Amino acid sequence: MSTATEVITEKKVWTDEEFMALPQDGHRYEIVNGALVDMGNSGALHGHIAIVISSALFAVVNAQKLGALFDSSTAFKMNNGNKRSPDISFFAKERLQGMTELPTGFLEGAPDLAVEILSPGNTVEEIEEKITEYFDNDARLVWVISPTQHYILVYRCAQEPDRLLKSVDSLDGEEVIPGFTLPVADLFQKLSF
Repeated sequence: MSTATEVITEKKVWTDEEFMALPQDGHRYEIVNGALVDMGNSGALHGHIAIVISSALFAVVNAQKLGALFDSSTAFKMNNGNKRSPDISFFAKERLQGMTELPTGFLEGAPDLAVEILSPGNTVEEIEEKITEYFDNDARLVWVISPTQHYILVYRCAQEPDRLLKSVDSLDGEEVIPGFTLPVADLFQKLSF
């Protein structure tokens, strides 16, 4: 089984065309420091949390025409050439000005909001590196969600989280996605059907 830290090829300079031409084999990839990294599969809990938060975000972003949301299959080109794929991403409309449609390739820079849902294979170092890279590339807000520990870390800068949210708290889109709120408990509900 692949983990997010497993390098599957030697380091090289990847063109956008080469990265886009990777086989559609069900794997998700990132380019990190010239290496192609298989991000592995995430599991049912991870996918469910991604859908719950994505649908709540979409309702607000779409109603207010705030920008565009993306799933984990979308890579963003960082200044250093890395291509990162947060689990959920939001790009504000101000950064999409002049576009009449989204490119088939990559958007430049990190999304305004990057959401990382922790997987069993993630390491602290890997997540810290991603957070730093997101903020170095114009991210304004990062949420790190722990499905098993039932918490969310809210970052406004790379140095340390601003808040730790637990099930009794609400997640807030702040100035990045105004009007968005979601009870944290909604992400971690037991099945009840």
